[in-house]
Amino acid sequence: MTEVTVIDVIGYIVIFVGVVFDLLGAIGLVRFPDVYNRLQSATKSVTLGTFGIMIGILIVTGFTPLGIKALICGVFLLLTAPVSAHALSRGSLRFGAKMWKGTVIDAYGKDKLGGPQIESEEGEAKESKEKEDEVA
Repeated sequence: MTEVTVIDVIGYIVIFVGVVFDLLGAIGLVRFPDVYNRLQSATKSVTLGTFGIMIGILIVTGFTPLGIKALICGVFLLLTAPVSAHALSRGSLRFGAKMWKGTVIDAYGKDKLGGPQIESEEGEAKESKEKEDEVA
């Protein structure tokens, strides 16, 4: 029978925290209203949760081939998840996916796209209402 060391317990705790982050990210994918909030939830869960799982595996297994592979996967996730989420959100904004009506500010849309890309109550962009107010 193998002994459970303090390092193993710490590794299992880190894995558990990573699983909790991934679970919360999955709940966020279902609950959040628009593509931008969902992307934020998915990116945080992958970056924090899955990286935590990989670090926990490294702590439990040590610098074995499995631990090294987990470390490499964790570093890869840290480098690629935020970049891919940024590319997806920017592409969605340029494609015309509107932000949720409860969004407070859209600085990118205001600066680069001619006006905020936020839905109004009626489903039209707020930018058209702002332009009408400026004309009047």
